[in-house]
Amino acid sequence: MTALWPQVEPLLARVTKPARYIGGELGARRPAHGPGRVSWLLLYPDTYEIGLPNQGLQILYEILNERPDACAERAYAPWTDMEAEMRGAGVPLFSLETGRPAAAFDVLAFNLSAELTYTNVLNLVDLAGLPVRAAERGPEHPLVVAGGHCAFNPEPLADFVDAFVLGDGEEVVGEITALLAAAPDGGADRPALLRALSGVGGVYVPACYEAVFDGGRLRSVAPRHPDVPARVEKRVISDLGQWPYPKEQLVPLVEVVHDRLNVEVFRGCTRGCRFCQAGMITRPVRERPAAQVDAMVRRGLERTGYDEVALTSLSSADFSGIEATVGGIINDPECSGQVSVSLPSLRVDAFTVGMAAEIQKVRRTGLTFAPEGGTWRMRQVINKLIREEDLYAAVDAAFAQGWRRVKLYFLIGLPTETDEDVRGIVALARNCVELGRRHQRNVTVVASVGGFVPKPQTPFQWFGQNTAEELRRKIGILRDEARGVRGLNLRWHDPAATTAEGIVSRGDRRMGAVVEHVWRAGGTFQEWSEHFDLGLWTEALAASGITLEDTVFRHREADEVLPWDHLSAGLHRDFLWQDFQDALAEHGLEDCRWTPCYDCGACTGLGVEHVVASAAPPAGGSQGTGQDLADGGAVPVRLLPGPPVGAGAKP
Repeated sequence: MTALWPQVEPLLARVTKPARYIGGELGARRPAHGPGRVSWLLLYPDTYEIGLPNQGLQILYEILNERPDACAERAYAPWTDMEAEMRGAGVPLFSLETGRPAAAFDVLAFNLSAELTYTNVLNLVDLAGLPVRAAERGPEHPLVVAGGHCAFNPEPLADFVDAFVLGDGEEVVGEITALLAAAPDGGADRPALLRALSGVGGVYVPACYEAVFDGGRLRSVAPRHPDVPARVEKRVISDLGQWPYPKEQLVPLVEVVHDRLNVEVFRGCTRGCRFCQAGMITRPVRERPAAQVDAMVRRGLERTGYDEVALTSLSSADFSGIEATVGGIINDPECSGQVSVSLPSLRVDAFTVGMAAEIQKVRRTGLTFAPEGGTWRMRQVINKLIREEDLYAAVDAAFAQGWRRVKLYFLIGLPTETDEDVRGIVALARNCVELGRRHQRNVTVVASVGGFVPKPQTPFQWFGQNTAEELRRKIGILRDEARGVRGLNLRWHDPAATTAEGIVSRGDRRMGAVVEHVWRAGGTFQEWSEHFDLGLWTEALAASGITLEDTVFRHREADEVLPWDHLSAGLHRDFLWQDFQDALAEHGLEDCRWTPCYDCGACTGLGVEHVVASAAPPAGGSQGTGQDLADGGAVPVRLLPGPPVGAGAKP
């Protein structure tokens, strides 16, 4: 296959940031294509700067390129100037590694991290030269697959994507590769190939299911064939220590977001925040062995030359022995005191003075705490069980150790929220400013406020979202309360963008026409404020005969068929409904790792228990052997909290 570089190179001088399109990063592969190799093009439907740091994509990139029967390259959404140049010159979407046309790959695989990127997915499929709708593609076209958190409600993209992967992708990409490699006649019978794909665990093939509507309401999504599973269960990697990826993190040629060494310390969360889709769909907790974290950090720093390490997870301070892990990195003589550590996801009730002291030894990286709710009542509703004294202790510890700036993140538009709850946001932030002034003269507290969007597979999936007008009213309350408070910066997310996200978040298969309408009207890069246009979305809804009230603002009924009911994140529907009722009753649930089992289904249904790492990295700071990195150098302790299945009751 002839590379497209001769056609691409003349375009680069006419666009901003041409380095987005040339590849060649440290860690990039140049895979060999040929017979016996299934070729994957891994796509992130946003710019290079946003997509390159995505760990999911980098992990699959390495795993596939390690297989003898596969090869993988990457592509990202070209910015509007580059897209215009490409379309004008007749240049299709191409891979970064070899400049290979996207249509020459066997699989186009998208990572879906945000709903407002859906129009970019359609744009990239079209730019690749494929029919946008899956039903119009033939055996000569690549398969279009997608995964990521948004895949847990794939129905808005069901008309465009051939298959979705639910859950962890490390194992399933190998199974898909093996199936495609063994397909008769190279998969010439596309319907038969799709049906075979539906038999792979964790793979949802929309064409094998029929969505039935009656009177504007979804009645069912059911298999078309008896051998297709009625319910697709997510895939779970039970032992994170067996997957020490990425081993060779990509180091970009241009500045990107989160430009640092990123090491995932655990996957999953049992804190039970009711608004948090990520925390629900990634259960159970699986910690990486501490010795393996240590080895990955040391080797990563040696390879990349980074001077900052981010220990990533949904709640990094919950990692077993986190203080020892942070201290081991910062105090390592080989790092010469030049490597800083950031914990992107901090729980204020897990942040200590000791941790603050360790982090600030090298450089005070940004500190962001997320109380989410402005009052204790509100935090009980959303199950973010952080008391004011927890927040104030964490903020006081940070300012005492020399920080001058702390960011707090909140949500508005939550279930049962009152104006008093909204005012409580400013009250908390004001008190944090006052705490800071006890230690330093000039401090800044940034209160960042986002509008709540109910997500599938969470206890709040039945809740009717606040209107944009109501969110603006609440922002007005915040602005009035914050006026004149020196040292407090108030920021907020555009309520119109919150509404657009809600349009797609819980949409059924009819929403595909809406997404396509927005795309055809030029609505790409809807995640970017300079391109976002709510008018495109409301026009598309009207053209499809759907109202904002019905799809966004309406409360769902307890027995209503939800578009994702045929897909399982491992959680029982009755658990989610009861948790919603507990929220309305202002009743919180403690972290289930340390309490009797609530029988949510994540551990028992999937046959995977919580995995807790060893408490500290190995003494002496040894880098470990290759075998240490592969097996973690420690045996994880598996803890199934509480009594046997079903014996635990909600407190």
